[in-house]
Amino acid sequence: MESTIFIERFSAFAKNYDVLLCDVWGVVHNGIAVFTQAADALARFRTDGGRVILVTNAPYPADAVQRFLDRLGVRRDAYDAITSPGDVTRTIVAARGAEEVFHLGPPRDLSIFAGLNVTFAPVESADYVVCSGLVDDKTEAPEDYRAMLAFMYRRSLVMVCANPDVFVERGDALIYCAGALADAYAALGGEVLYCGKPHSPIYEAAINHAAKVVSGGEVPPLARVLAIGDSIRTDLKGAAAFGIDCLFVVSGLHAKQIGSFEAPDLAAVKLMFAAVGTAPKAVTRRLVW
Repeated sequence: MESTIFIERFSAFAKNYDVLLCDVWGVVHNGIAVFTQAADALARFRTDGGRVILVTNAPYPADAVQRFLDRLGVRRDAYDAITSPGDVTRTIVAARGAEEVFHLGPPRDLSIFAGLNVTFAPVESADYVVCSGLVDDKTEAPEDYRAMLAFMYRRSLVMVCANPDVFVERGDALIYCAGALADAYAALGGEVLYCGKPHSPIYEAAINHAAKVVSGGEVPPLARVLAIGDSIRTDLKGAAAFGIDCLFVVSGLHAKQIGSFEAPDLAAVKLMFAAVGTAPKAVTRRLVW
């Protein structure tokens, strides 16, 4: 923690980096409203020559994520590209060819499969499972899926997790995500393929996106790449595992653990990082230029 600095504004810190891999939900918006100061900070970074890749754990293809951001009013000049576990999931589904899939998640997530030659099947006969979330995340909890997960384990089904988040903010509420079910399945001994943060496939995809938008087509050294996020489990641990710095935003998922994000309890922040054995390069209340 001694090497972690606290910053009020991103502008002075930004000069150390050429590419941002920026989390979306919790940093740029909360599922209901856009954080205009965050979007402005990303746009200013791009104006100064930097490149921004939004790296989300939302279980949708990048074009669907962009449509959602448009509806919230996130400005297009705040980012160069979007990397999503939905696209990583689609690559896995396409590679499994004629195998039949059981989709565990709400019908709104079916866009993951759009345009793919896929056959759906019930859990009793499917060859594998794609989990994008709870069927009804407003009323259900992972405990409600105990029997189904046990049945899947007995069948030795592989679960492809399209969103490793355990929970996420929706306005002022926290709702369970696919990661909660995937972790429960892994705890049973089931095999899980995680398509999003903190696992390497989505970072590799994001770096490939960065290569396409950086002048000359080459990605700068990882020392010039910064991850921005609000989750210890996904953003901080994922950045550390991939070998890049992290700017941690305390106004998101962990705000209640550190008191008020306007005046965070620095001792509580230090304990959070100590508990996972890694710390970000810097901490900020919110992303502001």
